[in-house]
Parts: sequence; structure tokens; C-alpha cells
Amino acid sequence: MQINRRLFGLGLLGLGLSACSRAMPAGNVSTSTPTGLPADLRPVPNAAYDAWVAAFQGRAAAQGISQSTLAAAFRGTGYLPGVVTRDRNQTEFSRSLEDYLAIAASEERVAKGRAAFARYRGTLTELESRYGVDARIICAIWGLESFYGERRGEVPVISATSTLAFDGRRGRFFEQQLIAALRILQNGDIPASRMTGSWAGAMGHTQFIPTSFLQFAVDHDGDGRRDIWSDDPTDALASAAAYLQRNGWQRGVSWGAESPNGSLQPQPGGPRFATTANFRVIKRYNNSDAYAIGVGHLSDRIGGAGPLRTPFPPDANGLTKEDRIALQQRLTARGFDTQGADGVIGSNTEAAIRAYQASRGLPVTGTPSQALLQSLR
Repeated sequence: MQINRRLFGLGLLGLGLSACSRAMPAGNVSTSTPTGLPADLRPVPNAAYDAWVAAFQGRAAAQGISQSTLAAAFRGTGYLPGVVTRDRNQTEFSRSLEDYLAIAASEERVAKGRAAFARYRGTLTELESRYGVDARIICAIWGLESFYGERRGEVPVISATSTLAFDGRRGRFFEQQLIAALRILQNGDIPASRMTGSWAGAMGHTQFIPTSFLQFAVDHDGDGRRDIWSDDPTDALASAAAYLQRNGWQRGVSWGAESPNGSLQPQPGGPRFATTANFRVIKRYNNSDAYAIGVGHLSDRIGGAGPLRTPFPPDANGLTKEDRIALQQRLTARGFDTQGADGVIGSNTEAAIRAYQASRGLPVTGTPSQALLQSLR
């Protein structure tokens, strides 16, 4: 099985593997807009968008959104060109399960997960007792969705969802998300200035889209707000647990395990997995075998388990993961920085290969190979 890039989130803002952005009259830039955002994720003038927002506000009012909510929500927001660019350029290249897990259950993510679990052990075990969901699974979802809260997204959600609704490619879906976001504001869970997320509207520690928030988010700490954005992840972790419970999680049942007799083998020649009904529940969070395996395997690693036992076969270029790591390390040592050595061949590694090939007068392909690895010895 190959993994579509959309499943990388972005978590993988989504691997956080995992994308979202805020409305004053549309088009006016507020000083509350996060200053760390790229220029294309900041509001720019767009008369057609402004006209769309004016018409939308009438539709929103007809659905029970108050004028005061609309005024607060659209104060300082506007059209975000980068959101449209990202939505239209989600390249359909694929990744192997090996590459996915190299990121989803990297040694860094495992180490941070164990530290996060230790820090929030009391909260996580309380949630396990209340909702029946394995505490390590909750922690692993947190790790994949926002890197344990480090990558929650800074794009104003009202701007992001209104831009995508206006753009029209998935207009109906994103107008539903925009209405849901406005209901969240009207309910008082979060002020508009703090409602930020990924470029596509996924929010907080657990990257809920607005409609999922309305259906599943909970106020676990009892302060009257379902705050999944706070530095304190309690409500977000509880919301993820509630989501899984309400989608059929079975208390005391594992997600599955690596097994030589399993029927699920996402990558030919790679590990096989025996899975349970709870594996299918994880897929309700993200409908991908790779994601569910990533959550399950990361939860096992957080609990102290080691890496998968079965090695993955060499890739299409004849390179094992160890070969790819060695290639990245040697390129970087030669001055062609690959921005890390994780064995995943991405754009940084491809650029480094092209630069090295050009420096040696070789055909510039950006493609890794055994011959390239040998030339770097």
C-alpha cells in the first residue's frame, strides 16, 4: 500500500505527521494576525471575497448566528491566497509505510511521547478510566496530530475556512466548517483571536475540524469551555478520548500487533499486522491503514516497546533504510545538507542530490541510487 501525501498532514501538520487561518470588514488586516505566518497566509485585498463574505453573513444569520458573533468573528480577517495554493497543490505523490512510520514513530517522536506521557500520566490514566480508551493511544494521537502540542497551527480558522468556502473547489464542505466555527465562537468556547489552526481549519492539540469539535469536544476541566487550543492539553486529550469512545472503542482491547500471521500487509515484503475492532475505530479519526498503524505502533513505543521486528525490503532504487540514512549523512558531510538523516527521501534530500550531481558533472536527476551512495564513500 502507498500512502497519499494528504494523509501526512501535515499531522502530518498531521504528523505534526498535519493545515488552517480569521473577519472587521473582510480584507482589513488586524494586528492580532499571527506575525510568524508566511506572507501568503496573511490577508490580502480581494473584492470578490469581500462580496462573498457579505452574502454569506446573511446565510449565517438565517442559521442562527448572531450579528455580534459575525462582527467579532470577521474582525481582522480576510482572503488568504496561500490557503488556496495549498489546497490546489496537494500533490498526489505517495509514500511507503516504511517512510510513514519513519516519521510517525521517529525516535524523536517516541522520546517526546514518553516524556509527555510521564508528564500527563495522571490526566491520561483518568481519561482511560472514564472513557475506556488506552491512555497510550490518546497520547499517540496527540503526538501524530500536533507533535504533542508543539505544532497546533497559527492560521486564523475563520479566514481559512471562509477563503476555502469562497474558492469553491470544496465550497459546501468548507461553508459547513465555517458555520460550525462560528457556532463555537457563539458558544463561548474560544474568542475569535485565539481560534487558530492549520491552513485547512483543523484546530488545537488534536486537530479537530469545527464540525467534529461541535460533535465530540468536551469540557473535562470544568471551566465552562471546551478549550482544545490552550497550552494545557486536558480538554483536547479528553475530546480525543470521547471521540474514540463514541465511535465504538472497546475497553481493554488492543489496537492490534505486528504478527507474521496477520492478514494486513500494507507494504509488500514488509511487516504484517493482526488488527482488532479498535484498529477500525482509530480509522474513524483518519481513514487510513497507515495512520491507524502509526497510532498503534507509536502507542506501543511510548509504552516501552521496541521497533518493528520485520525489516522492510529495499525501495524501488535498491536502497534499504540504512542505505538512505548513510546517503543523507554523507551528502551532509560533503556540504550538501539534507536537513536531517531519517532515511526518508524528500525534497531536501533530492535537492542535495541534485546539487552534488551538478558539482561532479553528473546527470542531474535528484534520484538516489547505490551508485550515488558508493560515489560518496
